[in-house]
Order: sequence, then structure tokens, then C-alpha cells
Amino acid sequence: MTNAPAGPRWDDPQLDALADGLRVAHAQVAAFSAQERPQLTRQLLVITDLAKRDAVLALRRLESFLEDLNRR
Repeated sequence: MTNAPAGPRWDDPQLDALADGLRVAHAQVAAFSAQERPQLTRQLLVITDLAKRDAVLALRRLESFLEDLNRR
């Protein structure tokens, strides 16, 4: 019997979507003015921190964040 970690699988589509979304969000935030970037970056850091505990909720928040960015 092995003691395999009970963490996320490396081929988890949900985590892949979260990682891809975070990459897209960071690229979009980089295009904003120097005045807007710090607040947007803080929001992304909150989402990234949430992903450590609840990937499903983090993905929903990220989708909402991206929608807000696209409306700017």
C-alpha cells in the first residue's frame, strides 16, 4: 500500500482552466495603465490565494474578474 498524496491530479481539467485563465488575466492586466494595475493585480492575487483552498470558487471569481476586465 502506498501513501500517495490526496492533492489535485496533474491532469485536472478544472485546474488547467484556472491556470489558463490566470495567465490570460495577468496578460490583460499588464495592458492597463500604471494607475489601474496595482488594484487589478491585488484582485488577481486574492483569486490566486483562493485557488489554494477552493479551485471551483476561484474559477468562478476569475471568470467574473475577466468579464469585468472585458467591459473596461
